[in-house]
Amino acid sequence: MGQPEEIDLPTSLGYLLKVAATALRVAMEDALRPLGLTVTAYSCLELLAQRPGLSNSDLARGAFVTRQSMNVLLQTLEREGLVTRAATAVEGRVLPVTLTEAGLRRREEASARVKSVEDRMLSDLSASDRTQAFSLLTRMTRALQEG
Repeated sequence: MGQPEEIDLPTSLGYLLKVAATALRVAMEDALRPLGLTVTAYSCLELLAQRPGLSNSDLARGAFVTRQSMNVLLQTLEREGLVTRAATAVEGRVLPVTLTEAGLRRREEASARVKSVEDRMLSDLSASDRTQAFSLLTRMTRALQEG
């Protein structure tokens, strides 16, 4: 058996994607901090704005966290008056979550800040480059998900 091929970090697409994802997360955290939000909390608010009534499990999947972590986050967002959860299950044990008026306003402000970060990230790309980057990332993701 031969030596495993070494990964050359400067030319590794996987490594570069991780560096880009980390830079994006740091920029988003910086933009959201004045609103008292983390990227995960913002993700939760955005998901609820687009799909009201999601369950804890749905939100956890959408925000890439565990159900337990999402439950803790939802308790915090509920205390802050940004979300409400049904007192009784609508179906099975599912307690749908919805944004309050305060949650909708905070999400709107947060979305504008996140959009600004994304615009900055894409500022050196032409419209064609953006379309191609989106297409390539979508195809790479699909290839990994389909195994």
